[in-house]
Amino acid sequence: MAAWPFEPGSLPDLLPLYYRRLFPFGPYGRWLRYGGVPKSYFENREFSFTLRDDIYVRYQSFSNPQELEREIQKTNPYKIDIGAVYSHRPNQHNTVHMGAFQAQEKELVFDIDMTDYDDVRRCCSSADICPKCWTLMTIAIRIIDRALTEDFGIRHRLWVYSGRRGVHCWVCDDGVRKWSSTLRSAVVEYLTLVKGGEDTIKKVTLGDTIHPFISESLSIVEKYFEDYALVGQDILGSRESWDKVLALLPEHILFVYCSGKNEELEWDRKSCLSRGSLCHPGHPDKQKEIMLQYCFPRLDINVSKGVNHLLKSPFSVHPKTGRVSVPIDLKKVDEFDPFAVPTIRCLCAVSDYKKTSLAPYVRVFEEFLEEMDNFRKGELLRISDSKRDF
Repeated sequence: MAAWPFEPGSLPDLLPLYYRRLFPFGPYGRWLRYGGVPKSYFENREFSFTLRDDIYVRYQSFSNPQELEREIQKTNPYKIDIGAVYSHRPNQHNTVHMGAFQAQEKELVFDIDMTDYDDVRRCCSSADICPKCWTLMTIAIRIIDRALTEDFGIRHRLWVYSGRRGVHCWVCDDGVRKWSSTLRSAVVEYLTLVKGGEDTIKKVTLGDTIHPFISESLSIVEKYFEDYALVGQDILGSRESWDKVLALLPEHILFVYCSGKNEELEWDRKSCLSRGSLCHPGHPDKQKEIMLQYCFPRLDINVSKGVNHLLKSPFSVHPKTGRVSVPIDLKKVDEFDPFAVPTIRCLCAVSDYKKTSLAPYVRVFEEFLEEMDNFRKGELLRISDSKRDF
């Protein structure tokens, strides 16, 4: 889809209004304080601001959410990033003995960017998105979220629209926030299947035995593949696009659905459009590899494995689109529309976010916080009961 209907030059006038009237500082501060953590947990958290004229300010830290709110309203950052909880206050890192200033905790985060799918989408490229290719983000959320909950036993996941061309996930479980870089790397490796750079043609290769995670992921991809890839992207609709599909097949099965005409190969599109007959029945793994290469999530590994890596904050305004980075309701993933997300321009016409289109997204955020609070209270009650029984 073409340009976004937003003029970045209007940000200096709109951001002060947004931060004074509409940013949900109450639930936001409640999130980052968590429950049952020391006071220093918030104090030692790094925030980073990108100010006007691309001035980048790292290692900001605050005594409490109210102090953070005042600083945001004073500086009106174009972008807010959240980093790790450190051993010392980040704004004093230059006064700490070398080597003592260490990142200790942070949410496990995932960053999925549509530009990483440019080799398998025909409708858009680079920063552009449209409803056709947004299905890739829907598939990614469903695959990653299922694995987090069912394969790793994770409970608290906050999925957020980036404001432009992708999605972020914040895993907030108490134990997970303490994970080392080694553990984070292991999880991201488990969730990674599409491998290779721009020059790699075939990026998915399945072994003789398919791991249950891949089988579960395939069952999700299959629900979307025909409508997304064969119809929406029409991956067999031109010589160039079907040549990309052919390039993923071994030579010895290339001629199964191809016939010679005028010394050229012609792809039998009808056979491909039938579910489950994308290639030779004797090689079902090749069909699966094609489906996964076109639809499987593509994670930014570096974002996830580093404890000290920064990620854009929920409810930030994207400076290129004016769209707010809003939480995604996991109960309505298929219904999420990035083009219906509120923009700063439309929001600033009203003084109370509860009366704007931002309100439903804040409610999703509040429900996420309530679930975390209720779980923590249940755990405390369980521990108390076990001590009483003892």
